[in-house]
Amino acid sequence: MNELIVGCYQMAVLPGDVDGNLAKLEKVLPQMKHKGCQLAVFPEMWSGGFVSSALQEMAECTPTILEKMKEWAVRYRMVLVGSLPEAEGEKIFNTSYVVESNGDVAGKYRKIHLFSLTGEPDQFERGRVPVVCETSVGRLGIEICYDLRFPELSRRLALDGAEILCFSALWPVPRIAHWSLLLRSRAVENQLFVMGCNGCGTEGTTQYGGASAIVSPAGTPLAEAQQGEEILIARLNPAEMQDFRRHIPCFSDRLPGSYNIV
Repeated sequence: MNELIVGCYQMAVLPGDVDGNLAKLEKVLPQMKHKGCQLAVFPEMWSGGFVSSALQEMAECTPTILEKMKEWAVRYRMVLVGSLPEAEGEKIFNTSYVVESNGDVAGKYRKIHLFSLTGEPDQFERGRVPVVCETSVGRLGIEICYDLRFPELSRRLALDGAEILCFSALWPVPRIAHWSLLLRSRAVENQLFVMGCNGCGTEGTTQYGGASAIVSPAGTPLAEAQQGEEILIARLNPAEMQDFRRHIPCFSDRLPGSYNIV
């Protein structure tokens, strides 16, 4: 990983409006490029949110959206990460795609932890495989929203060589303090960079909390958003991660055989 400029687009996702959300990104990506952004993360389900009645229809649009992401990645020489509904037969996954700056799909991650409180297990199929993507900007560990509450997944990604954890989310206002705390916690305990791109605005009775953040391995916010739509930009210096790991050698001091975690 070399020094790089990264960004999050904290977006008010328009519920069920695929064309409207595509237009938003069309407008924002040139601005991010102008700021030097090399890696951009978008919110969870950014093409249309969690409109259950339109979920199948939105999933059918995803292959076309993915082609648009490839086009954008090449045009702006940028790695793009964001979550979309993915159809496989009759199943639908909440899938985060990683599109390389040359237009290739570097990988995809299907959300493992589904939020039972809002009925996600009734709408989506569960992913099973943690994913670290090798990209031109570094090794990206990919996670989605509720995954943030499960430190064992982030640790697995760190052990698999992730240098940056990329979280796409639609995290609501009532629990936004948890979001901010957990982003910093995942960064500190795994001694790597964390990018948390949350949505904002409303969907039905749910208000999303914004507060997207880019966090250093020492837990220092390098950039933080407020509650509205915002482009968040920060510069990541890999020497900071290397120095922190040398100073506090958590990984070499681990005793995996003592934990017996199932």
